[in-house]
Amino acid sequence: MFSGSIPALVTPFRGGSFDEPAFRRLIDWQIENGSAALVPCGTTGEASTLSNAEHHRVIEVCIEQAAGRVPVIAGCGSNDTRNAALHMNFAKKAGAAAGLCVAPYYNRPSQAGLIAHFSYLAENCDLPIVLYNVPARTVTDILDDTVVELVRRYPEKIIAIKDASGDLSRVADHRMGIGREFCQLSGNDELWLPHAAAGGRGCISVTANVAPKLCAEFHAAIAANELKKARQLNDRLFPLHYAMFSDASPAPVKYALSRVHDWIEPGVRLPLVECSEEARRAVDEALVSAGVLAL
Repeated sequence: MFSGSIPALVTPFRGGSFDEPAFRRLIDWQIENGSAALVPCGTTGEASTLSNAEHHRVIEVCIEQAAGRVPVIAGCGSNDTRNAALHMNFAKKAGAAAGLCVAPYYNRPSQAGLIAHFSYLAENCDLPIVLYNVPARTVTDILDDTVVELVRRYPEKIIAIKDASGDLSRVADHRMGIGREFCQLSGNDELWLPHAAAGGRGCISVTANVAPKLCAEFHAAIAANELKKARQLNDRLFPLHYAMFSDASPAPVKYALSRVHDWIEPGVRLPLVECSEEARRAVDEALVSAGVLAL
């Protein structure tokens, strides 16, 4: 099952189009620096502004470049259930290990609607599902009872959750409701350490885009129960976690990557714009503080 530092990868653009060479280099760099799995086409990957053709190409390139070295959890979310199924079936054929499926956004389905949505995907797609709960973005919250019911119905299909609710009590609530160990991944970098203490197995991370080695070391310290070292690394990473959201994400992390690598451009797609000067200063300071960028 999935564990460790798992970057929610940015989608690099050049001239407004998917920058495939830069993405391939990013994947190699991530794997070489300890990332345990890769997530293309998530929130940080700007999936909501990719065409279906682009979405599928990004997934395809990620799987091709990873070449079996680490699993790929393909972002397959959509607020259109049939389109999510289209992404899932494509990702399965391309060789993904699982599909990351966010709660449908904008539509605001009820809990019954969420169960119907994820049930459709479980019944009509062969790819395992990682639930993705991020109510700050989707408005709809996948409540604990809904998670438990979905796992009860589809124990072989719904295999994990990325929880970005910010509610640490859910780790225990999910485990106790399901009645067994269940793969829970933090969706909040700043809560990675306490989430792990509660039973989480890792983090699908924004920060890991730009600090993969440090994030991998951090998770290794947690896994080895080296609490003092984990706290020290957490303190180094904390300013970077906050800087990644100093402006509308993923603009800050793309800017950060452009500071670390000259082959990645900071551009994002409308309605997002590149991060402000204030955010750039925050990112620069955090990169130096974390030791990712030299003065």
